Amino acid sequence: MSRADAPGTRRVPRPAPRSATRPARRPAGPAAGAVDLSVVIPAYNEERRLGPTLDAVGRHLDATGSPWGSWEILVADDGSTDATRELVTVRRDPRVQLVAGSGNRGKGHALRLGVAASRGRRVLVMDADLATPVEELERLEKALAAGHAAAIGSRAVPGATLGDRQHRTRELLGAAGNLLIRRTTLRGIRDTQCGFKLFDGDKARAAFAASRLNGYAIDVEVLRHFQRAGWPVAEVPVHWSHRPGSKIRPADYPRVLRDLVRLRVPAPRPADVLAAVLFLAMAAVLYSGRVLDPAHRYLTDSLQDQNQWEWFFAVTADNVAHLRNPLFTDLQGFPGGVNLMANTTMPGLSAPLTPVTLLLGPAVSLSLVMTLGLAATALAWYRLIVRRLVRQRAAAFAGAALAAFAPPMVSHANAHPNFVVLFMIPMIIERALRLTTGERVARDGVVLGLMAAYQLFLGEEPLLLTALGLLVFALVHGAARPAEARAAARPLLNGLAIAAAVCLPLVVYPLAWQFSGPQSYSGIDHGSATGVGNSVRALLSFAERSLVAGDAGRADALSLNPTEQNAFYGWPLVLLAFAVTVALWRRPVVRALACTAAAAAVLSLGPRITLPLTDVTVPGPWAALAGLPLFESVIESRVALVCAPALGMLLALAVDRLARARRLSTLYAGLLAVCLALLPLIPAPLKSAPRAPTPAFFADGAWKSYVRDGETLVPVPLAEPEAAEALHWQTAAGLGFRMPGGYFNGPYGDGDRTGVYGVPLRFTASLLRDVRYTGVVPVIDARARAAAREDFAYWRAGALVLAPQPHEAGLRETVDKLVGRPGRRVAGVWVWDLHQGTQNGS
Repeated sequence: MSRADAPGTRRVPRPAPRSATRPARRPAGPAAGAVDLSVVIPAYNEERRLGPTLDAVGRHLDATGSPWGSWEILVADDGSTDATRELVTVRRDPRVQLVAGSGNRGKGHALRLGVAASRGRRVLVMDADLATPVEELERLEKALAAGHAAAIGSRAVPGATLGDRQHRTRELLGAAGNLLIRRTTLRGIRDTQCGFKLFDGDKARAAFAASRLNGYAIDVEVLRHFQRAGWPVAEVPVHWSHRPGSKIRPADYPRVLRDLVRLRVPAPRPADVLAAVLFLAMAAVLYSGRVLDPAHRYLTDSLQDQNQWEWFFAVTADNVAHLRNPLFTDLQGFPGGVNLMANTTMPGLSAPLTPVTLLLGPAVSLSLVMTLGLAATALAWYRLIVRRLVRQRAAAFAGAALAAFAPPMVSHANAHPNFVVLFMIPMIIERALRLTTGERVARDGVVLGLMAAYQLFLGEEPLLLTALGLLVFALVHGAARPAEARAAARPLLNGLAIAAAVCLPLVVYPLAWQFSGPQSYSGIDHGSATGVGNSVRALLSFAERSLVAGDAGRADALSLNPTEQNAFYGWPLVLLAFAVTVALWRRPVVRALACTAAAAAVLSLGPRITLPLTDVTVPGPWAALAGLPLFESVIESRVALVCAPALGMLLALAVDRLARARRLSTLYAGLLAVCLALLPLIPAPLKSAPRAPTPAFFADGAWKSYVRDGETLVPVPLAEPEAAEALHWQTAAGLGFRMPGGYFNGPYGDGDRTGVYGVPLRFTASLLRDVRYTGVVPVIDARARAAAREDFAYWRAGALVLAPQPHEAGLRETVDKLVGRPGRRVAGVWVWDLHQGTQNGS
């Protein structure tokens, strides 16, 4: 017979963890043979201190006039290796019993076993060292008799007295720990760790059964359970003296911190983990053509944007590594340079990923950002929907999948990570909704301000569109619930003011640089005098990347390009959303979501709307916004992106309602309609192709012989938005040289701050561009050669480089005539050295 099975030992199974779907069952009352008081003492190797403690507690409870007619002491042993167990089992008093666990698993585990085995109307949890005299029990019982569910001994409230003190270091660590606990986990309680607490028995058993921590933070977890359940807790001053022999070791302090994090971040449910895995798998499949070999694969529908974005990541890492201004560079667009803040460089991710970029290259960094960012965005929408709309995990998954993988999001997944990596947007929405409750307005306002500042460094346009969508949602929801709106308005406005006060100091300098710094611009020309809005047909058609209904020709005719297919939700989804809105119209949230989606769709049609089936155009509501600051640079068709999360939430509400349908026929018919509406939206993997190899001239460093300090290397023709492969060559060369031209947003020129893509073309750049597309060699006369020399001087050109490409022969002949001598073949390219009298190359 083992010691655990000896007489006087009560062996109990570990309490079952709380179900993922049901709260722990609260005991109806004391078990059979209930007693007035159960004293639970956790013990680990306490043979020196436990005996006197048991004697003192027993004497006090048996004393004449004691209010405790019946009692029990349960020593919850935590796998002691000394004589602690024998010290209990040899006692003749049957009221003192041992509750034995298996192994040394921590104070929390021992207390969970001991409280589960208790039968008391009251449960006293105390330490084995008797640091707080048992006579203090009467103070705690008065608090419970006054209506509290728990009374905890405290060393930090007026009236508490201290005898022998701990070492100064431990006191400081304890004070810091209590402050951290109060600030992050348990408000209103000054001292959680004094080992002397009296509980209502039934509530104690429920709280400890629901706990999951095994360490010293079990006290915090149990008291947090009481607060969340609305059970009042009294903090009672007691006398406390330090006792030698403490079992707390230095390593226990970081373990407590770890457990506090676990309390703040609960363990995910299996369904939530599955959702995260599925979102990651969906993102990986979408990028399957590139994700395994990003450095040698190119997303063909990204046009030149992949080259541009990889350059953005590379130049940010280079600036950070060399401690240069991260908001500006002259590596392209020389001599004017590039205002990086006025371009979508995503410093919120490109800067932290500097080590990855420097070690593995910008192609890998960009691939990680787009794949993981898309999955994280879907998970963030899932979390918001679960917290605010539905509890049904499958419904939340369907809604989040639509929000993150809707056709316009897939289109931007080709080339625009700033419209794909939106994980901060749901978090911002959630924090804004918290403000409306009026609780912790200051804290939530500060957090919202920090979130908004960070999102600004991920993408400003998505933040602007989010604010626009939230404004419409708030107005419609407020009209449906005016009383709630009036109550929420004050804390919301106060919180927004706090958020602005936090956000603005963090972003004022970058924004000033963006709008007033070198190479800043105002507005931008998107290439259409009538706007670049959607059409009604685009909203109802299917996207090019639809797995079952895609039509590249139709989608291309209804959009700017494959990266800007900003609608294409399909008529089945529109019909489903209309049906859901009608069926659930009584719910204000449904009305607000439907009106938000409808408003975004109408705004995305642009300043002039062509009426369906006619040639008649009428002014659109976007006309009132198009000229406003910030909105003037927005591609209006992108406003339809707001529809994706709104439709996703409507879908989640519909699936949640169907899951609760009483008739199977309703369930099956509804799910069939949902599947038919979503089937055309399932995207095919993005198209990719092998990347053209970088010429050895750039990859192997041959360019270094032709570029001196302060000079540029001029690609022939210059890099431009339609052909930006030279950015990739520059990146492959380690950003070792500058070059004129390029693909970025900047001002049109001196005195004209209108934004354009690339740079205004000088004579030589324009001439070479014409040859690139026509192959026709122009007449080169003395005036042309003089203009070329002027351009070379303006660019501080050290050499011109012609890589293999269409119309290479015409370009070579043109440059020969402009320079006045033939180029030389060097490492796979043609080079014209502009240094007089030098002999470089091979």
